[in-house]
Amino acid sequence: MWITLIISLYLLLDCLSTALILKSGTCQLQRHFRLNGIYQDGDVILGGLFEAHFFTVFPELNFRTEPEEPYCEIFNMESFQHAQTMAFAINEINKNPNLLPNITLGYHLYDNCVMLGIAFRAAISLVSGTEMSSSNFNCTGPPPVIGIVGDPSSTPSIAISSILGLFRVPIVSHYATCSCLSDRKKYPSFFRTIPSDAFQVRAMVQILRYFGWTWVGLLYSDDDYGIDAAQLFHQEMQLSGHCVAFSEILPYDNNPRGMQHITRVVQASTARVVVVISPSSLVIPLMEEVILQNMTGRQWIASESWATSPVFHTSRFLPFLGGTLGIAIRRGEIKGLYDFLLHLRPTSDPRNNMLRIFWENMFGCSFETGNKETDGEQVKTVCTGQEDLSKTNTPYTDVSELRAAYNVHKAVYALAHALHDLTQCEEGKGPFSGNKCADITNLKPWQLVYYLQKVNFTTDFGDHVSFDKNGDALPIYDVLNWQSSSEGAIRIYTVGVVNEELETGMVLTLDEDAIYWNFETKKPPRSVCSESCPPGTRRATRKGLPLCCFDCLPCGDGEISNTTDAIECMVCPVEFWSSPNKDQCVPKEVEFLSYEDPLGISLTTASLLGTCSCVLVMIIFVHHRNTPIVRANNSELSFLLLLSLKLCFLCVLLFIGQPQLWTCQLRHAAFGISFVLCISSILVKTMVVIAVFKSSRPEGKSAIKWFGAAQQRCTVLVLTAIQVVICAVWLSTASPTPHKNNLYIRSIIVYECAIGSVAGFSMLLGYIGLLATVSFLLAFLARNLPDNFNEAKFITFSMIIFCAVWIAFVPAYVSSPGKYAVAVEIFAILASSFGLLVAIFAPKCYIILLHPERNTKKAIMGRQTQNK
Repeated sequence: MWITLIISLYLLLDCLSTALILKSGTCQLQRHFRLNGIYQDGDVILGGLFEAHFFTVFPELNFRTEPEEPYCEIFNMESFQHAQTMAFAINEINKNPNLLPNITLGYHLYDNCVMLGIAFRAAISLVSGTEMSSSNFNCTGPPPVIGIVGDPSSTPSIAISSILGLFRVPIVSHYATCSCLSDRKKYPSFFRTIPSDAFQVRAMVQILRYFGWTWVGLLYSDDDYGIDAAQLFHQEMQLSGHCVAFSEILPYDNNPRGMQHITRVVQASTARVVVVISPSSLVIPLMEEVILQNMTGRQWIASESWATSPVFHTSRFLPFLGGTLGIAIRRGEIKGLYDFLLHLRPTSDPRNNMLRIFWENMFGCSFETGNKETDGEQVKTVCTGQEDLSKTNTPYTDVSELRAAYNVHKAVYALAHALHDLTQCEEGKGPFSGNKCADITNLKPWQLVYYLQKVNFTTDFGDHVSFDKNGDALPIYDVLNWQSSSEGAIRIYTVGVVNEELETGMVLTLDEDAIYWNFETKKPPRSVCSESCPPGTRRATRKGLPLCCFDCLPCGDGEISNTTDAIECMVCPVEFWSSPNKDQCVPKEVEFLSYEDPLGISLTTASLLGTCSCVLVMIIFVHHRNTPIVRANNSELSFLLLLSLKLCFLCVLLFIGQPQLWTCQLRHAAFGISFVLCISSILVKTMVVIAVFKSSRPEGKSAIKWFGAAQQRCTVLVLTAIQVVICAVWLSTASPTPHKNNLYIRSIIVYECAIGSVAGFSMLLGYIGLLATVSFLLAFLARNLPDNFNEAKFITFSMIIFCAVWIAFVPAYVSSPGKYAVAVEIFAILASSFGLLVAIFAPKCYIILLHPERNTKKAIMGRQTQNK
């Protein structure tokens, strides 16, 4: 009940105070923040937000009294130089008769103390003004500030732009890089003169790719700048095929345990390269812990937010941070800035209290009068305001590496050029509704945003300044290297540049000879989870590990990889095979039975030997043609048989050598016809033998008349003609052709003759087999006929050899690969031919040459006479 009563009284008093304010006709400022600032009056005021202090200290909250205002600690000389660069640029513009003539620019700059709350208070103070009351309800006249330079950090920029973007107040940041700020829907009035993190991350990954660092660690700050950049970094690394070994967040509270955990992770990792994306204020405690742990042997990659920070440029950091590579915004030169910085003097104006704070930190004195202030045991002197800045050596007076300050200078000039273009508008030709121009005396912020989007000018240093559709500046970065100076401290050297062009994309240019490497080898370190797989192998990812951790497996037979770190092996084309190193495809070895092959030479020799044997036997028979043994064995059929055997031996030569169309067509036809001629001659010879012995008996005297010379020739001709017809039909329908077969042995091409038609080839062999079977049966039946020299026995034996050879041929032919299949067929032809030649003609030649006394009619007919 009491709580309800108190709330009701509070609401009543609040309503009464609001009513009194409205009745009085004025608006009261509800809260006045205690901020550190610098002020200069002018016709048009530009606001600025800078990090003049490193840390913010908040008083203890007791929830009994109104909290005191937070205060800032550890003055940042470099950031104060940035604030003074804005003041210098505005003074420079005011002196320029060609830029904003008759208009004097002023400025109101605040310190954000690297804290979102203070930055937001400063931004609200800039846009609402600092006057305690206002009676201008019509909002006429220019706003307190027409534009703001800053904030340098991404998180405050996001918060401030989200609110001020609703009123289209132009904000031009010189150091906020979060790629999220490129979203024009969320931040319609945000611009920046520094490239976004998207480009910075791509530049970092480009450097990693350049040196082959595929296994890296990542440390980032726990804010929008670090988190957004870390997400982009992971995406770019994945697209590049690189891997992040570890990813740790730098704590904002500088917790020693957190820093110790991070250093342990870095030391335990095999990654030798560590990327740090964070403001310098968070990197300081990390590097202090690195020194404490004496952690060396790491290659640090610095983001632009700490790559040029002078805090680390001391001798104690050199053994640990020497050789660091950093991404930095473009360095520039600003003429006259150094003299301006040296002529700065403090004032007693409370709106310029930041000058007094700077002076006290620069000279270690105090403006407080009365008793001398003490800092511990050291007594502070009283500041006179006349101390000589030229005798100091701090980041404030160092203008050799103007990077962020150069961006501030460009941001101020961008706003000035936009304002100048606005004032040059001709009435009736304006860009706004009704072709109206903006009124400088009643300027609306969104009108300046329109002109700011179209800004296009060149600085005195020669750099082009303009903004794309997202408010981003032209992407370009310097690549820095931390090296040892003559004094033993760290000095920064520019060793390359990264820029992005529409035609060529991102281009990295590095001077490797100028880079200092803080390693014993004085060379870039190796930072990979697994060494690259050489050509001839492929990568196989290890289970449960990132893609960069892999094993190298050799390519299989017939596969190659001709690049390093191949994901898959490529299969060679059909007529190619992998080299011994599996790194290139070479033409397959073409295999066929050639005349140069030892096997081919042996078979050719055997073929010629058989041919010569046939010729020799033929000569013997011609020479002894009138002898009884030749005449008794039907000399005409014997000569025909010898001729066919000679053709059988010669057809073997068609099977040797590289297959060609005519040899493929002729080899089987010649083989089939020759053997049919041979077998048909033997068949007729067998039938004649049977007919002769049957005619010697009374009941078979008429049998011999059916086997005269004409009948014998006709029978052989008809039997052979059938084979000729089979060959003709086969060759005309499915002719054998040369064929490159790689099915037997994958690494070799077997050049062979494809039979074309299995049926045709089967009929050819089947017909030969049929004649041989009939011959064998007839000869077998006639083996016991009475004769001292019964030729049927020899024919029976020759047919047994012939059939045995060709029965064994089938499984041997099927199971023999490549050229050996051809060799098996040749061997079958030679073996069967030699079997016929030896079995039929060897006994006759034996009697003719060695036992001529038995080559008589009496000896041949001896058994018959004896029987009579």
